[in-house]
Amino acid sequence: MQTLNVLNKGQVVIPAELRQRLGIKPGHVIEIRDAGDHLELYPLPTDPLQAFRGSLKQDISLANELIEEHKLEVKCDADS
Repeated sequence: MQTLNVLNKGQVVIPAELRQRLGIKPGHVIEIRDAGDHLELYPLPTDPLQAFRGSLKQDISLANELIEEHKLEVKCDADS
């Protein structure tokens, strides 16, 4: 565990080893969350769109599922 000193203006310095490992560079935006009894720091991606690209992909096509569901509804209506 590493410790940080809080400077006069409330600033903290993230140790170089952690900055390098996490790819944090000057100007990088970091989110801070109040977790009750402690704080959590999260480096935000420099390009949010690139970071989330592909995260919503699924093996199943929603369009194909809707088509199949519609076919079943049509068949049930025809049988009634």
